[in-house]
Amino acid sequence: MKIRIISALCILTLFSVSCTELNDVLEDTGLSEQEVVDGLKSALTVGTDTSVTVLSAVNGYLGDDLVKIILPDEASAIVTNISKVPGGNLLIEKTIEAINRSAEDAAPEAKDIFVSAITDITIEDGFAILDGENDAATKYLKSNTMSQLASAFEPKISTSLNKTLVGNVSAESAYADLIKAYNTASLNGVLFPKITTNSLTEHTTNKALEGLFLKVSVEEENIRTKASHRVNDILQKVFGQ
Repeated sequence: MKIRIISALCILTLFSVSCTELNDVLEDTGLSEQEVVDGLKSALTVGTDTSVTVLSAVNGYLGDDLVKIILPDEASAIVTNISKVPGGNLLIEKTIEAINRSAEDAAPEAKDIFVSAITDITIEDGFAILDGENDAATKYLKSNTMSQLASAFEPKISTSLNKTLVGNVSAESAYADLIKAYNTASLNGVLFPKITTNSLTEHTTNKALEGLFLKVSVEEENIRTKASHRVNDILQKVFGQ
């Protein structure tokens, strides 16, 4: 079995590793090809479960500066001139809170999609990922789930943005109120640039997914580099080598 898999891997990975090196991986570590795959599946399962759980909790996005979602680029003029808008700082805070609550609300949508992609990892995928950088598994997952996640997140986030998640105000209404107050203070564009668009769904979806994969990559690196994060036998065996 080892001869067969090594031969196949040599063809598939000539660009990064030699046949001798692949043979060394098996012989020196005592790992079987199935153990490598099981270890990577376990690492991704642990990493994605942790990330989804953390981000879907209250303040999962809002309370973490690494993934906190701020206003879209179209609102940069508002941020620059906010001191000129009565109550502007409070409006920005309320809008940003509502946006991040929407992302937290959508985060659980990722779980089943991740499970499906993890299940499909092959032996060839496994060795390439194991020999890769500290975020190789995350990159694999991203390339195989991004379109599905975007399709799942966008309608959920669109609905969430219209929910009254912060007091009696939704993110969409908070953002609309912010833009209205800004445009009024600008005398409809006379004093400083007028804002004419107010769509949050695409921006929030993209930033929510960026944050999700960032958290998964952090979990992957922890499993690869810190023994305390290898929470089961297969993780200890594969990543402890």
